[in-house]
Amino acid sequence: MNKNIHKFHYKDVYFILDVNSGAVHAVDKMVADMMDVFDGENDEAVLEKYKGIYKPEEMQEALSELHELIKKEQLFAPDIDVPPVFSEKGIVKSMCLLVAHDCNLRCKYCFADTGDFGAARQLMSKPVGEAAIEYVIKHSGSRKHCEIDFFGGEPLVNMPLVEHITAYVRKREKETGKIFKLTLTTNGMLLNDKNIKFLNDNNISVVISLDGRKEVHDRMRPDAGGHATYDKVVANFKKLVKSRNDENYYMRGTYTKYNLDFTKDVISMADEGFDILSIEPVIAKDADYAILESDLPQIFDEYDKLVDVYLQYRREGKGFFFFHFNMDLNNGPCVAKRLSGCGAGHEYYAVAANGDLYPCHQFVGREKYLLGNIFDGVQNEKLPQYFRNCHVLNKPKCRDCWARYFCSGGCHANADLFNDDIYKPYEVGCELQKKRLECAIAVQALMKMEKF
Repeated sequence: MNKNIHKFHYKDVYFILDVNSGAVHAVDKMVADMMDVFDGENDEAVLEKYKGIYKPEEMQEALSELHELIKKEQLFAPDIDVPPVFSEKGIVKSMCLLVAHDCNLRCKYCFADTGDFGAARQLMSKPVGEAAIEYVIKHSGSRKHCEIDFFGGEPLVNMPLVEHITAYVRKREKETGKIFKLTLTTNGMLLNDKNIKFLNDNNISVVISLDGRKEVHDRMRPDAGGHATYDKVVANFKKLVKSRNDENYYMRGTYTKYNLDFTKDVISMADEGFDILSIEPVIAKDADYAILESDLPQIFDEYDKLVDVYLQYRREGKGFFFFHFNMDLNNGPCVAKRLSGCGAGHEYYAVAANGDLYPCHQFVGREKYLLGNIFDGVQNEKLPQYFRNCHVLNKPKCRDCWARYFCSGGCHANADLFNDDIYKPYEVGCELQKKRLECAIAVQALMKMEKF
């Protein structure tokens, strides 16, 4: 089968993905089998291969339709060329402010070492925060829309700074014509009527963290004293979500080796009334909760279960938005986005509490990725270009992968963690991503076919 075609099935529905165009075709088993041989120019070979298995007239009709797809460049579409933009200096579109290198939880899988990023606990100051906003304004060029993420640790630990920087952003918007989208990620422990009102009044999107079932959440996300947190954060999250009419939030969970039956966790979150959800695999090395290659078959089966549940909830009118099943089969991301992904290290930076600049929040504390400081700017000028060139066509293991234009080569930080090289993807993560993509394609196609 052509390397630019990917074939898979969900139950009795077969799918053909044209890798370069992103076009998806739902087909029957006959066409799926024919695609193992068909290369666009060998109709006779296809007819000979399946002679006596399928009816010649039905195969001829199918071949005619396949040739029409080729003409429309929806099958065997031309390869994507690297756009010139990747040889130029990037503009800064977004920035993550680590306003608190501190946290009131002690999540066992925390990449930030319980919030302190492996160093002293500290809070970001007003001068650092203001300098970060000025940096984005200065380095975003003519781009009008920019983003700021309040992150930690737990950003509500430093709520006075969040308030100050929000006011500063709104002031600078009026003065510069820029428009900033603000987002805050929280574990929910410190949410209260006052800060919820502030977040709502200032149109700040909120990412909330919950790991599904009570026993799963409490096992991995205790507070600093080792106490359970589920009941408190769920109550706070419900108050937040209700106050903003079930909009402008996103609930994120993490599954580990302890809960590979994570469909139950997604159901738990949905049944609690949260309907904008995701659940991500833990990223960990040398830990008893880490996901291993040997876990993949069980995880793949679980994603199939999640597809069944997701579609069933939709049919019953209880549908929820699941991030990894959200996919536009008609108009995907632009070419640059498909190639480069998140833009870490050249379009997106993270600012540590002391003002140090890193390619993203997960690189904070990894000193070989220190870019410079928010006051002096990027000092390691080779690093942004190194990240800018780290797109799928420059990664040997990505070049022939069918998912390359959907995953954009995976997470740089994960690649560095496991392979000490951002050009070598984290392979277990690749397999998980490919399975989720198949599920997303199946879900979106089936919803169109069933018209719900």
